[in-house]
Amino acid sequence: MSKETITIYDVAREAGVSMATVSRVVNGNPNVKASTRKKVSEVIDRLNYRPNAVARGLASKKTTTVGVIIPSVTNLFFSSLALGIDDIASMYKYDILLANSDNNEDKELQVFKTLLSKQVDGIIFMGNDISDKMKKEISRTNTPVVCAGTVSSDFDAPSVNIDLVLAYKEATEYLLRDNQRVSLVTGPAEYDMNKEFRLKGYQQAHEAAGRNIHQDLIIQDKFTYEDGEKIVAQLIAGKADSVVVSDDEIAISILNAMKDRDISIPEDFEIITGTNSMLTQYVRPELSSIQIPLYDIGAVSMRLLTKIMAKEEVDEKQVVLIHKFIYRESTRED
Repeated sequence: MSKETITIYDVAREAGVSMATVSRVVNGNPNVKASTRKKVSEVIDRLNYRPNAVARGLASKKTTTVGVIIPSVTNLFFSSLALGIDDIASMYKYDILLANSDNNEDKELQVFKTLLSKQVDGIIFMGNDISDKMKKEISRTNTPVVCAGTVSSDFDAPSVNIDLVLAYKEATEYLLRDNQRVSLVTGPAEYDMNKEFRLKGYQQAHEAAGRNIHQDLIIQDKFTYEDGEKIVAQLIAGKADSVVVSDDEIAISILNAMKDRDISIPEDFEIITGTNSMLTQYVRPELSSIQIPLYDIGAVSMRLLTKIMAKEEVDEKQVVLIHKFIYRESTRED
């Protein structure tokens, strides 16, 4: 009998018991005589029976499966988060169903509904923003959802992130120490993460320093690596002397475009980037960066989800982890 054809029926027939008894043994139900449990277990080992997770899920209403929505599998920010999620999921015996939304709001909703249809026990949502439609879907479902590395000012779903306002305030303050025109480059302005968190930190730093904010140096759009030259042209036109960038790939694009113009980094222009992915050390000069504990955000998100799924008491549903700064070659020393 091949491994692929072994079913609970085969085990029950070989052991001379009912399928219900086999199910009780597999699920650790104590209401089975020791001698029967031993006999069934021996047959399971001999036939190398592997229970069907979907079938078990239908019976127990648990699939021991967690869905993870990621906006881009190629983005190091989210892939690092996913690694932390996977490690803790394995520790707690959960399988991961990874769904890529391709940074598309409609596909994001589609994969969310698909994961629910697969009866996952919980979902970890990662995205550059939480759209109103997604907020509505998360609020409607009874399936626990935790947002990892994604926050919203008007949505109180369980989440794990850093204090983005404080991080961008501190990064901007560092550049304002001896620069007059500090720019901010992020993703689209309509994204809550940019509008209510990154931009707010940038504004608070200027207010604290008594500096004017130059609106032409707030550059927010859906950028790709190819937009580096266009961004640098705006920075030069606005007479910027430094920049805080939310995305490491875009920061590298700006760095390379500056070097193409023979602008010296950090002597003539300083750069601080936003996530401290491994990319920051692959370039020359190496990039100073906000250090987000990416792996920890993923790991803590998964642990928070396991507690919610198990209906354990949770002291804090909006978890804020500590960020740091890594000062490298793209900023001048104090």
